[in-house]
Amino acid sequence: MKKFNITVNGATYQVEVEEVKEVKVAAPAAKAAPTPAAAPKAAAPAPAAAAAPAEVGAGDTAVNSPMPGKIIKVVAAAGQTVKKGDVLMILEAMKMQNEIVSPVDGIVKSVNAAADQSVKTNEILAVIK
Repeated sequence: MKKFNITVNGATYQVEVEEVKEVKVAAPAAKAAPTPAAAPKAAAPAPAAAAAPAEVGAGDTAVNSPMPGKIIKVVAAAGQTVKKGDVLMILEAMKMQNEIVSPVDGIVKSVNAAADQSVKTNEILAVIK
């Protein structure tokens, strides 16, 4: 056990922390055959116009998602010429609409998000060359 002093909002606390050196993971149990009464699950629909994986080459600029959210509108298209500050898409996060803008002048190489798609923080939304 290691002891540490931690200060939170001006109050100091002494805590003990146990160091774990090895974690053993049990092998997954074999799955039982589904019972006849179990109904098969319907496949989830694929997102509309799912984009290809982002390829950021030398000289390209990636436009990343600043926060998790949902793309509600895609304004730019691949091959479109954009200027710094032009709106590429609208990201809805925490009930607010955020404009995702081009950080540079250039041509949109790829758009990697579609309307109604959920995105994570730092996910590549578009590539500009």
